[in-house]
Amino acid sequence: MIFLIELFNFGQMDDYKKQILESLEEHKGIVTSACASINCPRSTYYNYYNTDPEFKDAVDAIQDVAIDFVESKLMEKINGVSVAGKEGEIYDLPPSDTAIIFYLKTKGKKRGYIERMEVDNLAPIQVMTLDPLNDPATNDSPAQNIVTP
Repeated sequence: MIFLIELFNFGQMDDYKKQILESLEEHKGIVTSACASINCPRSTYYNYYNTDPEFKDAVDAIQDVAIDFVESKLMEKINGVSVAGKEGEIYDLPPSDTAIIFYLKTKGKKRGYIERMEVDNLAPIQVMTLDPLNDPATNDSPAQNIVTP
């Protein structure tokens, strides 16, 4: 499975960082699992990620591959998939309506597949303006209430 990190020219990157990247790729970008498998504190991982641009680029590439993998699984659900049972028998699962709806809501927005919330702005809105020079608790500067339709 370790193929993506071989594409990077790591230059002066130390072996420990390379080990983290290999583990991250093996665990499909899941930081907690990757760090636990090599006894690396997550704080060390995030320190490298935030301070080493070369390490960050490699992590981002691994994350992109993980997203591609998940998208391929989503497409399998959309198309329907054949799965093996416990005794080796093959079952054909039909396309998943849930996967289709999810895909359209996320990728089909340009075509109108989006849920929208209607916001009713006709209700009165109370706005309080406080004078920062006076303490509102002493009522030296009473709050001004503005109601808008």
